[in-house]
Amino acid sequence: MAPALLVLGVFVYLPLLQNLQYSVMKWDIYAGGSSFVGMANYEKLAGDPVFWRALLNNSAYAGVSLVCQVFGALLLAALVEGLRSERWRRALRAIYFVPSAISLTVAGLLFYFIYEPELGILNAALRGVGLDSLTQAWLGQEGTAIWAVIAMSQWQGFGYSTLLFAIAIQRIPQDLYDAASLDGVGPVRRFLQVTVPLTREMTGLMIIVTLSGAFQVFNEVMVMTSGGPNNSSQVLVSWLYRMGFGRNDFGYAAAIATVIFVLTLGVALLQLAITRKRRVEW
Repeated sequence: MAPALLVLGVFVYLPLLQNLQYSVMKWDIYAGGSSFVGMANYEKLAGDPVFWRALLNNSAYAGVSLVCQVFGALLLAALVEGLRSERWRRALRAIYFVPSAISLTVAGLLFYFIYEPELGILNAALRGVGLDSLTQAWLGQEGTAIWAVIAMSQWQGFGYSTLLFAIAIQRIPQDLYDAASLDGVGPVRRFLQVTVPLTREMTGLMIIVTLSGAFQVFNEVMVMTSGGPNNSSQVLVSWLYRMGFGRNDFGYAAAIATVIFVLTLGVALLQLAITRKRRVEW
C-alpha cells in the first residue's frame, strides 16, 4: 500500500494543506511575494456578491442534476431494462450513452451554436412551430444563461448515469421480479418496491458523484459564457479561475477552493454514512 499512499500524499493531501496555507495569505504568484492576512480572504468571501451568485448557480446545478442524472436516469434505466427485446435494450443503451462520449468542450461548442439567436437550431425550431415570442438570446441574457448551460450539461451526462443504473438493475435477481408479477404487482409498484430499494447503493454513489461534480463545474461555463453576462452564470470554479489567473489574487482563489473542498467533502461523508447504514443484501 505504501506506493499508493505516497502518490496520494504528494499529489492530493499535500496540495490540500498548501491550499489552506495560501488561503490565509495575500499571494502574488507572478512576482513571488506573499504576506499573511489571516481570515481576510474569507471575510472578503462573505461580502462578495459574485461569490454568492456563483454558489447559488452551483446549488441550482446540483438540484437539477439530482432530478435528471439520478432519479430521471434511474427511471429511464428501469424502462429500458424492462423491454423484452434484448436488441432494443442494447440499441437504446448505446444511443443514450453517445452524448457522454463527447468531450465537455465539444459539447459546449455544439450547444453554443444551438443557442445562437439568429442561426441556432433552438430558435429556428421555436419559429417553425409558431412560438416566435419564446425566441431569445439564451446565452446572452442574465435570466437564461446559467439555465442554458445546465441544460447542456444534463444532456451530456444523462446517458452515463442511465448506463450505470442499467448495470445495477441487471444485478437484481430476476426471481424477485417474477415473484412480484405472480403476486399481481404492476410495473409501477415493481419499480418502487423492487428496483428502487435494490439499487440504493448505486443511487447513493450517483448522488455523491453528481453533487460533487455540480460544485466543480468549469468547462461548460468557460466554453459557453465565460461567466457572463454580468457574472450571471459564474460558478465557484470559474470565479476561482478569474480571481486567480485573471486578477492575480491567488490567496482569495485558494479561499474559494477551500469552500469547494468543504462542500464536496461534506456531501460525500454524509452520503457515505447514509449508504453504509442501508446496504443491499439478498
